[in-house]
Amino acid sequence: MGSNKDEVQVSYDVSNEFFRLWLDERMNYTCAVYESEDQSLEAAQLNKLAILSDFAKVTPDSHVLDIGCGWGACLEYLATSRSVKKATGVTLSSAQADEVNARNIPGVKVHDADFMKWETEEKFDAVISICMMDHLCSPQEAREGKAVDIYREYFRRVHAMTNPGAWFGLQTILRNRTPRRGQILQDLYFVTHEIFPGGLNPRLEEIIAAVNPYWEVITVKQRRTDYQRTTAEWLRRLRLNETAIRQEWGDKCFEDYQRYLDTCVRCFDQHISSLAQYELRRID
Repeated sequence: MGSNKDEVQVSYDVSNEFFRLWLDERMNYTCAVYESEDQSLEAAQLNKLAILSDFAKVTPDSHVLDIGCGWGACLEYLATSRSVKKATGVTLSSAQADEVNARNIPGVKVHDADFMKWETEEKFDAVISICMMDHLCSPQEAREGKAVDIYREYFRRVHAMTNPGAWFGLQTILRNRTPRRGQILQDLYFVTHEIFPGGLNPRLEEIIAAVNPYWEVITVKQRRTDYQRTTAEWLRRLRLNETAIRQEWGDKCFEDYQRYLDTCVRCFDQHISSLAQYELRRID
């Protein structure tokens, strides 16, 4: 289902150093939350991590599961800013898993695995998952009407891995509508097939339907304008490093990522895409 390991490597294994050039210092590759017009990307990313940790009701005694942990920004935040004694991450990207485990963050362990197939005997007190669900359902599966069932299986698996009383801080990119013609449609096709093959952003109503009967939706926050600002800042930083990127990774790499990020900015501006954060409570 959704993105396989080879497809995830296309999305995230270009080079850790490539992404380090234009992401924030912790390498959050997801929407930040801005509190003011002049706030930095770095500070806004910490806001995001704080919000989702609060949604998950994280305490120092929590064993936290981070599904789709990326380069470990949330795991590091949990260990250093929330004093969590134990946090477990799962990612399908070998480059990301190696990067996090090499840092030896106290109490943190990352598994290089497909979450939908991953098995563990551990039980978790809190869960965070940040923009991972777009890898669960392929465009073909969505066309076949399988999306809600796939997402419901995801929520069932998370429920089965948690202790009674668990809370879940979830963040997802959203597919609001699909344009029918024009350059933006061509650019969306490019992003879907060249940058994130095998994946598809869910729709808000699919998430709301799929959480049942496992999780109760307590809060939903829309962050469309925050993600527009985040991707615009990534694009600005990418362009600042154009010469280095072209020299090290080639013209196609720079041009592909410039097209991808520019498409993101326009999609958020035109309400084609959005983002939501959810506070979910386990149904016991």
